[in-house]
Amino acid sequence: MTLWAIVPVKPLRRGKSRLAGTLTEDERTALNQELLEHTLKVLSTLKELDQVLVVSRDPQALTIARNHGARTVQEDGQPHLNTALARATVMAQVHSIRGILVLPADLPLLTHDDVLALIDRAAKPPVVVIAPDRHGKGTNALLMVPSGQIEYDFGEGSFQRHCDRAIKSGARLEIVELPSLGLDLDLPEDLEMIRKLEALKT
Repeated sequence: MTLWAIVPVKPLRRGKSRLAGTLTEDERTALNQELLEHTLKVLSTLKELDQVLVVSRDPQALTIARNHGARTVQEDGQPHLNTALARATVMAQVHSIRGILVLPADLPLLTHDDVLALIDRAAKPPVVVIAPDRHGKGTNALLMVPSGQIEYDFGEGSFQRHCDRAIKSGARLEIVELPSLGLDLDLPEDLEMIRKLEALKT
């Protein structure tokens, strides 16, 4: 199966604005860069992925992506996330891909095994594999085979909408709930949870 991963990335200096009360702009920029590099390093270790495609308006993010061997798409203006993902998917489909994995760059606990768990559940298409956030509301990973099986509907409450679209499309729906996939870094309490986990490790 030819499988591409698409990683959407907000401008590094603007991402994680909800952490503004906790981190300075420079600290948020460094955090966003660290999260992106972590995601790319994890994805680059997977032979099951034929290509990683990073979509962003930020030239610095795209440079980081290319340094990690990823393809890039520079978005103009301020397109909606779902529109940007749809464009990137069309670009990937030119290469006769079978499946698409959309993975945000803000999963600090993401591991090689997490991504394999998603891929393993996509063995019998048509299938849509979804990893919800820890609140069961957002979508932290979305894998579909074939690509274009459903339209993207990211945004608040996207998990249920993606599930509904998958069922309506006639695809098999697989839900993967893993703590490491469920924790996306958006709010101060998420950051606090990460710090506690790091303290436990040390």
